[in-house]
Amino acid sequence: MKVNPYFFLFIFTGVAVFFPLAPLAMAWMWRRFFQPAKPGPDKNATYECGIEATGEARVQFKSQYYIYCIIFLIFDVEAIFLIPFAVAFTSIPVGAFVGVMIFLLLLVEGLVWAWSKGSLNWTA
Repeated sequence: MKVNPYFFLFIFTGVAVFFPLAPLAMAWMWRRFFQPAKPGPDKNATYECGIEATGEARVQFKSQYYIYCIIFLIFDVEAIFLIPFAVAFTSIPVGAFVGVMIFLLLLVEGLVWAWSKGSLNWTA
């Protein structure tokens, strides 16, 4: 008995449609049958840690903190790229060594640029 080649494509398409739609359908049924229809004391009750919230929920931070964080993440990720170099330092060819030195030069250049712009000053 020979199976139609489109049979497996049909099965694959069915599975590809079923897996995303099944959780959505279950969530919709859960909401439909178990969620309170309107906000009430149970729905508006304090959750998280059990302490009533006081004050404004939004706190504004200076944009400098975000820039500092982004610079930290960039240098942190770039430091991860140096780990293979450090592990294989004794057995790398000269071209790879020059490439890593250029990478380090660009890293230092970025640090000097951020320092000269004042992004690393907390008092500014």
